[in-house]
Amino acid sequence: MASIFSRIVAGEIPSWKVAEDDRYYAFLDINPLMEGHTLVIPKKEVDYIFDLDEETYAGLWQFAAKVARAVKAAVPCKRVGVAVLGMEVPHAHIHLVPLQTEGDMDFRKEKKQLKPEQFAAIAASIAAAFQAQ
Repeated sequence: MASIFSRIVAGEIPSWKVAEDDRYYAFLDINPLMEGHTLVIPKKEVDYIFDLDEETYAGLWQFAAKVARAVKAAVPCKRVGVAVLGMEVPHAHIHLVPLQTEGDMDFRKEKKQLKPEQFAAIAASIAAAFQAQ
């Protein structure tokens, strides 16, 4: 059975897409730590990030870096934090979280509740910044 992320890539489940190419996809986390919290995934479904072949692994990080620059350009923050947890969805993914402080990256804290129009505006801003690179 396909992971929820593979179903998002296939268009079976909607997402707030911010960037895409033929191998990678980036979209807003629907349970964000901070506004602009983005997930970056390979379209190829592999459960554990360190099981990716070398080319896909390196490309994922290159794509994530470009997305992170777009997040930083679109969302007021001091830095964009990076986390690879990989426990909640069996599909390799990178979390990009806009940060003002290190405490903003605490996955145990209550998640932000955003309205659809807020997600749409944030996604559009990040997508525009991504395209401008």
